[in-house]
Amino acid sequence: MKLAIDEYASLNSPFHRWDPRYKLVGLIILIFAFSFIRDLRLLLAMVLVTAAIYIISGLPARFILRWLRFPSFIILVIVLTLPFLSGEQVIASLGPLALRQEGLLAALLIAVRFACIVTVGITLLVGTTHLLNSIKAMRALGLPLIMADMALLTFRYLNELGQDLSLMLTSMRLRGFRQRSLSPAGLRTFAWLSGSLLVRSYERSEWVYRAMILRGYGQSSRPQGEYQARPRDALILGAIVLTAAALVAGDVLLGHNIAAILQ
Repeated sequence: MKLAIDEYASLNSPFHRWDPRYKLVGLIILIFAFSFIRDLRLLLAMVLVTAAIYIISGLPARFILRWLRFPSFIILVIVLTLPFLSGEQVIASLGPLALRQEGLLAALLIAVRFACIVTVGITLLVGTTHLLNSIKAMRALGLPLIMADMALLTFRYLNELGQDLSLMLTSMRLRGFRQRSLSPAGLRTFAWLSGSLLVRSYERSEWVYRAMILRGYGQSSRPQGEYQARPRDALILGAIVLTAAALVAGDVLLGHNIAAILQ
């Protein structure tokens, strides 16, 4: 199993050259701005901002489609059920099921915000920055050392665990294991496989920790002078801040206008 996290992190777009510290700050600002949006009329603007960031990054379309595939399952249940459970104005009905306008609009808002936030996050944090640089930037911004190390080791050894799992599955197939249904014997085998993988990962973590202690782990301090910001880094961050502020201000103004009309 290969995660290919840094597959396109060596491209030469403006976002690839952006200082990782500024990039993290800009990402957080954009995420909060997107999550603040409540007015449906600003969804198109939010989608355009997200599309512009992704196009400028130079990443291929298959990259974001691959990364969006699994997170989308989290929100899919809400998006599919909310139009039938929330609201009072019925648009269409089929037997006991009734499609409601309020639920449909709420589902649209949730789906678009989710897609934009995840796309921007994956683009800036994964697609345009090496994982090690992202963790170093978090450390430079004040992330505790233990949390930075946990993040680095987690991603580092996910590939190792994936390779162990692949080898164990191959070994099971060579010994004649065939799983075609959810039989009790098959479930017991997979339970044994999961337990064995868990024990092996725990043992590996112990070995890695002891090796780190022998090499002086815990004696380092926060890195100084790791990054040198340039004027263009501040300009890009300023553009991101202005975009986020415009979206939030637009949502506030539209909300006030609607309230005034209703009064």
